[in-house]
Amino acid sequence: MLEQYLDIKEEVLDALKNNKAVVALESTIISHGMPYPQNAETALEVEKIVRDNGAVPATIAILNGKLKVGLTEEEIRHLGKKGLEVVKTSRRDIPFVVAKGVEGATTVASTMIIAALAGIKIFATGGIGGVHRKAQETFDISADLEELAKTNVAVICAGAKSILDLGLTLEYLETQGVPVVGYKTKELPAFYTRRSGFQVDYKVDSIDELALALKTKWDLGLNGGMVITNPIPEEFEMDFDTINNAVNEALNESFEKGIKGKETTPFLLAKVKEITGGDSLDSNIKLVYNNAELASKIAVQLSEISK
Repeated sequence: MLEQYLDIKEEVLDALKNNKAVVALESTIISHGMPYPQNAETALEVEKIVRDNGAVPATIAILNGKLKVGLTEEEIRHLGKKGLEVVKTSRRDIPFVVAKGVEGATTVASTMIIAALAGIKIFATGGIGGVHRKAQETFDISADLEELAKTNVAVICAGAKSILDLGLTLEYLETQGVPVVGYKTKELPAFYTRRSGFQVDYKVDSIDELALALKTKWDLGLNGGMVITNPIPEEFEMDFDTINNAVNEALNESFEKGIKGKETTPFLLAKVKEITGGDSLDSNIKLVYNNAELASKIAVQLSEISK
Protein backbone atom coordinates (compact mmCIF):
# COMPACT_ATOMS: atom_id res chain seq x y z
CA MET A 1 0.00 0.00 0.00
CA LEU A 2 2.83 2.39 0.84
CA GLU A 3 4.22 2.29 -2.69
CA GLN A 4 1.35 4.39 -4.03
CA TYR A 5 2.19 7.16 -1.57
CA LEU A 6 5.94 6.94 -0.98
CA ASP A 7 8.40 8.21 -3.61
CA ILE A 8 12.02 7.65 -2.59
CA LYS A 9 14.76 9.24 -4.69
CA GLU A 10 16.99 6.65 -6.35
CA GLU A 11 20.14 7.85 -4.56
CA VAL A 12 18.40 7.54 -1.17
CA LEU A 13 16.83 4.18 -2.01
CA ASP A 14 20.21 2.79 -3.04
CA ALA A 15 21.79 3.99 0.21
CA LEU A 16 19.02 2.43 2.30
CA LYS A 17 19.23 -0.90 0.47
CA ASN A 18 22.98 -1.01 1.04
CA ASN A 19 22.87 0.11 4.68
CA LYS A 20 24.61 3.39 3.96
CA ALA A 21 24.19 6.48 6.09
CA VAL A 22 21.17 8.65 5.27
CA VAL A 23 20.09 11.89 6.96
CA ALA A 24 16.51 13.15 6.73
CA LEU A 25 15.96 16.90 6.36
CA GLU A 26 12.73 18.88 6.71
CA SER A 27 11.20 21.24 4.15
CA THR A 28 9.31 23.73 6.34
CA ILE A 29 12.63 25.51 6.79
CA ILE A 30 12.65 26.01 3.00
CA SER A 31 9.13 27.30 2.42
CA HIS A 32 8.40 28.93 5.78
CA GLY A 33 11.81 29.58 7.30
CA MET A 34 13.34 32.39 5.25
CA PRO A 35 12.93 34.31 1.97
CA TYR A 36 13.91 33.09 -1.51
CA PRO A 37 16.61 32.55 -2.71
CA GLN A 38 18.26 32.33 0.71
CA ASN A 39 15.97 29.45 1.71
CA ALA A 40 16.87 27.30 -1.29
CA GLU A 41 20.58 28.09 -1.08
CA THR A 42 20.59 27.18 2.61
CA ALA A 43 18.82 23.87 1.93
CA LEU A 44 21.26 22.99 -0.84
CA GLU A 45 24.23 23.87 1.37
CA VAL A 46 22.83 21.61 4.12
CA GLU A 47 22.65 18.76 1.60
CA LYS A 48 26.25 19.44 0.59
CA ILE A 49 27.38 19.34 4.23
CA VAL A 50 25.66 15.97 4.68
CA ARG A 51 27.43 14.58 1.61
CA ASP A 52 30.79 16.04 2.66
CA ASN A 53 30.47 14.12 5.93
CA GLY A 54 29.83 10.75 4.31
CA ALA A 55 26.03 10.49 4.33
CA VAL A 56 23.23 10.83 1.77
CA PRO A 57 20.78 13.72 2.26
CA ALA A 58 17.05 13.04 2.06
CA THR A 59 15.10 16.29 2.10
CA ILE A 60 11.45 15.42 2.66
CA ALA A 61 8.30 17.11 1.34
CA ILE A 62 4.91 16.30 -0.18
CA LEU A 63 4.64 16.96 -3.91
CA ASN A 64 1.86 15.97 -6.32
CA GLY A 65 0.22 13.69 -3.77
CA LYS A 66 3.43 11.82 -3.00
CA LEU A 67 5.53 11.61 0.15
CA LYS A 68 8.86 12.57 -1.39
CA VAL A 69 12.00 11.28 0.32
CA GLY A 70 14.90 13.05 -1.34
CA LEU A 71 14.36 16.12 -3.54
CA THR A 72 16.10 17.34 -6.65
CA GLU A 73 17.68 20.80 -6.74
CA GLU A 74 14.81 21.91 -8.99
CA GLU A 75 12.24 20.72 -6.42
CA ILE A 76 14.05 22.49 -3.59
CA ARG A 77 14.14 25.74 -5.55
CA HIS A 78 10.47 25.30 -6.44
CA LEU A 79 9.52 25.03 -2.74
CA GLY A 80 11.70 28.04 -1.99
CA LYS A 81 10.02 30.18 -4.64
CA LYS A 82 6.48 29.20 -3.61
CA GLY A 83 7.26 29.94 0.02
CA LEU A 84 4.21 30.40 2.21
CA GLU A 85 1.91 29.10 -0.54
CA VAL A 86 3.13 25.60 0.39
CA VAL A 87 1.04 24.04 3.14
CA LYS A 88 2.86 23.70 6.45
CA THR A 89 2.22 20.01 7.08
CA SER A 90 2.21 18.18 10.41
CA ARG A 91 0.81 14.73 11.24
CA ARG A 92 -2.85 15.79 11.11
CA ASP A 93 -2.40 17.45 7.70
CA ILE A 94 -0.69 14.61 5.81
CA PRO A 95 -3.80 12.72 4.59
CA PHE A 96 -5.49 15.88 3.31
CA VAL A 97 -2.40 17.30 1.60
CA VAL A 98 -1.77 13.95 -0.10
CA ALA A 99 -5.42 13.35 -1.03
CA LYS A 100 -5.76 16.81 -2.57
CA GLY A 101 -2.49 16.47 -4.45
CA VAL A 102 -1.23 19.79 -3.15
CA GLU A 103 2.27 20.67 -1.98
CA GLY A 104 3.26 20.27 1.65
CA ALA A 105 6.31 21.41 3.60
CA THR A 106 7.02 18.94 6.38
CA THR A 107 7.48 19.95 10.01
CA VAL A 108 9.62 18.04 12.51
CA ALA A 109 6.71 15.69 13.29
CA SER A 110 5.76 14.88 9.70
CA THR A 111 9.38 14.60 8.60
CA MET A 112 9.90 12.01 11.34
CA ILE A 113 6.85 10.06 10.18
CA ILE A 114 7.90 9.97 6.53
CA ALA A 115 11.53 9.26 7.40
CA ALA A 116 10.42 6.29 9.51
CA LEU A 117 8.23 4.99 6.67
CA ALA A 118 11.29 5.05 4.41
CA GLY A 119 13.57 3.46 7.04
CA ILE A 120 15.66 6.54 7.89
CA LYS A 121 16.74 6.78 11.53
CA ILE A 122 18.61 10.11 11.69
CA PHE A 123 17.10 13.54 11.12
CA ALA A 124 18.80 16.96 11.29
CA THR A 125 16.83 20.12 11.91
CA GLY A 126 17.18 23.54 13.55
CA GLY A 127 15.19 23.17 16.74
CA ILE A 128 12.25 21.08 17.90
CA GLY A 129 8.85 22.43 18.85
CA GLY A 130 7.62 22.05 22.40
CA VAL A 131 5.31 23.35 25.07
CA HIS A 132 4.45 26.97 24.39
CA ARG A 133 4.47 29.56 27.12
CA LYS A 134 1.08 29.87 28.88
CA ALA A 135 0.25 26.35 27.68
CA GLN A 136 -1.61 25.81 30.95
CA GLU A 137 -4.18 28.24 29.49
CA THR A 138 -3.89 27.57 25.76
CA PHE A 139 -2.91 23.86 25.69
CA ASP A 140 -0.56 24.81 22.84
CA ILE A 141 1.86 21.90 22.69
CA SER A 142 3.76 20.98 19.53
CA ALA A 143 2.98 17.70 17.80
CA ASP A 144 6.76 17.22 17.61
CA LEU A 145 6.79 16.01 21.21
CA GLU A 146 4.15 13.35 20.69
CA GLU A 147 5.97 12.13 17.58
CA LEU A 148 9.22 11.87 19.52
CA ALA A 149 7.39 9.63 21.99
CA LYS A 150 6.45 7.02 19.40
CA THR A 151 8.52 7.31 16.20
CA ASN A 152 11.94 5.67 15.96
CA VAL A 153 13.91 8.60 14.60
CA ALA A 154 16.67 10.52 16.37
CA VAL A 155 16.42 14.29 16.01
CA ILE A 156 19.66 16.27 16.02
CA CYS A 157 18.88 19.89 16.84
CA ALA A 158 20.11 23.00 18.66
CA GLY A 159 17.65 22.29 21.46
CA ALA A 160 14.12 23.60 21.67
CA LYS A 161 13.30 27.01 20.26
CA SER A 162 13.79 29.72 22.88
CA ILE A 163 10.27 31.03 22.22
CA LEU A 164 8.99 27.99 24.18
CA ASP A 165 8.60 27.08 27.83
CA LEU A 166 11.76 24.98 28.02
CA GLY A 167 11.10 23.63 31.51
CA LEU A 168 7.67 22.27 30.59
CA THR A 169 9.04 20.91 27.31
CA LEU A 170 11.62 18.88 29.22
CA GLU A 171 8.97 17.67 31.67
CA TYR A 172 6.77 16.52 28.80
CA LEU A 173 9.63 14.61 27.14
CA GLU A 174 10.55 12.99 30.46
CA THR A 175 6.97 11.79 30.94
CA GLN A 176 7.01 10.28 27.45
CA GLY A 177 10.34 8.54 28.07
CA VAL A 178 12.22 10.50 25.42
CA PRO A 179 15.93 10.93 26.27
CA VAL A 180 17.26 14.47 25.88
CA VAL A 181 21.00 14.26 25.26
CA GLY A 182 23.56 17.03 25.13
CA TYR A 183 26.46 16.57 22.72
CA LYS A 184 29.44 17.78 24.75
CA THR A 185 27.14 19.82 26.99
CA LYS A 186 25.29 19.33 30.28
CA GLU A 187 23.02 22.29 29.62
CA LEU A 188 20.12 22.31 27.21
CA PRO A 189 20.95 24.71 24.39
CA ALA A 190 18.18 27.18 23.58
CA PHE A 191 18.46 27.44 19.80
CA TYR A 192 20.08 30.88 19.39
CA THR A 193 22.14 30.51 22.57
CA ARG A 194 24.26 27.75 24.09
CA ARG A 195 22.62 28.03 27.50
CA SER A 196 19.13 27.94 28.95
CA GLY A 197 19.50 27.24 32.67
CA PHE A 198 18.12 23.71 32.21
CA GLN A 199 20.02 20.42 32.32
CA VAL A 200 19.85 17.60 29.77
CA ASP A 201 19.37 13.96 30.81
CA TYR A 202 22.77 12.82 29.54
CA LYS A 203 25.95 14.52 28.39
CA VAL A 204 27.64 12.46 25.68
CA ASP A 205 31.06 13.38 24.31
CA SER A 206 31.53 10.92 21.45
CA ILE A 207 29.79 10.01 18.20
CA ASP A 208 30.40 6.32 18.92
CA GLU A 209 28.50 6.49 22.21
CA LEU A 210 25.56 8.32 20.63
CA ALA A 211 25.25 5.76 17.83
CA LEU A 212 25.54 2.82 20.24
CA ALA A 213 22.89 4.29 22.54
CA LEU A 214 20.52 4.65 19.60
CA LYS A 215 21.14 1.11 18.39
CA THR A 216 20.68 -0.26 21.91
CA LYS A 217 17.44 1.66 22.42
CA TRP A 218 15.82 0.31 19.29
CA ASP A 219 17.31 -3.19 19.60
CA LEU A 220 15.56 -3.42 22.97
CA GLY A 221 12.24 -2.42 21.44
CA LEU A 222 12.15 0.91 23.30
CA ASN A 223 10.11 2.74 20.71
CA GLY A 224 10.34 6.47 20.27
CA GLY A 225 12.96 8.96 19.26
CA MET A 226 15.84 10.68 20.96
CA VAL A 227 16.58 14.39 21.12
CA ILE A 228 20.29 14.97 20.56
CA THR A 229 21.03 18.61 21.27
CA ASN A 230 24.00 20.28 19.62
CA PRO A 231 24.78 23.82 20.81
CA ILE A 232 25.18 26.54 18.22
CA PRO A 233 28.92 27.26 17.72
CA GLU A 234 30.10 29.96 20.12
CA GLU A 235 31.08 32.40 17.38
CA PHE A 236 27.50 32.42 16.04
CA GLU A 237 25.45 32.43 19.24
CA MET A 238 23.43 35.48 20.19
CA ASP A 239 23.65 37.40 23.42
CA PHE A 240 21.47 35.64 26.02
CA ASP A 241 19.73 38.80 27.27
CA THR A 242 19.26 40.26 23.79
CA ILE A 243 17.52 37.21 22.43
CA ASN A 244 15.37 36.71 25.54
CA ASN A 245 14.22 40.33 25.44
CA ALA A 246 13.35 39.92 21.76
CA VAL A 247 11.47 36.68 22.46
CA ASN A 248 9.49 38.27 25.29
CA GLU A 249 8.54 41.22 23.11
CA ALA A 250 7.44 38.88 20.31
CA LEU A 251 5.44 36.73 22.74
CA ASN A 252 3.60 39.72 24.15
CA GLU A 253 2.61 40.83 20.67
CA SER A 254 1.42 37.32 19.74
CA PHE A 255 -0.81 37.19 22.82
CA GLU A 256 -2.24 40.62 22.05
CA LYS A 257 -3.02 39.59 18.46
CA GLY A 258 -4.50 36.23 19.50
CA ILE A 259 -2.14 34.22 17.32
CA LYS A 260 -2.53 30.49 18.02
CA GLY A 261 -1.75 26.99 16.76
CA LYS A 262 0.62 26.36 13.89
CA GLU A 263 0.79 30.08 13.09
CA THR A 264 2.50 30.79 16.43
CA THR A 265 6.05 29.64 15.70
CA PRO A 266 6.39 31.31 12.25
CA PHE A 267 5.05 34.57 13.69
CA LEU A 268 7.39 34.52 16.68
CA LEU A 269 10.49 33.64 14.66
CA ALA A 270 9.73 36.36 12.11
CA LYS A 271 9.16 38.89 14.87
CA VAL A 272 12.40 37.95 16.63
CA LYS A 273 14.23 38.31 13.31
CA GLU A 274 12.71 41.79 12.88
CA ILE A 275 13.60 42.86 16.42
CA THR A 276 17.19 41.62 16.16
CA GLY A 277 17.77 43.20 12.76
CA GLY A 278 18.21 39.84 11.03
CA ASP A 279 20.89 38.53 13.39
CA SER A 280 18.63 35.69 14.53
CA LEU A 281 18.27 34.43 10.95
CA ASP A 282 22.05 34.32 10.49
CA SER A 283 22.36 32.33 13.73
CA ASN A 284 19.56 30.03 12.59
CA ILE A 285 21.38 29.16 9.38
CA LYS A 286 24.70 28.48 11.13
CA LEU A 287 23.14 26.17 13.72
CA VAL A 288 21.37 24.17 11.00
CA TYR A 289 24.71 23.66 9.24
CA ASN A 290 26.25 22.54 12.53
CA ASN A 291 23.44 20.05 13.16
CA ALA A 292 23.68 18.61 9.65
CA GLU A 293 27.37 17.86 10.20
CA LEU A 294 26.80 16.10 13.53
CA ALA A 295 23.79 14.16 12.22
CA SER A 296 25.82 12.90 9.27
CA LYS A 297 28.58 11.63 11.53
CA ILE A 298 26.08 9.86 13.77
CA ALA A 299 24.35 8.31 10.73
CA VAL A 300 27.68 7.03 9.38
CA GLN A 301 28.60 5.44 12.72
CA LEU A 302 25.12 3.96 13.19
CA SER A 303 25.27 2.36 9.76
CA GLU A 304 28.71 0.91 10.55
CA ILE A 305 27.68 -0.76 13.81
CA SER A 306 24.39 -1.97 12.32
CA LYS A 307 26.04 -4.03 9.57
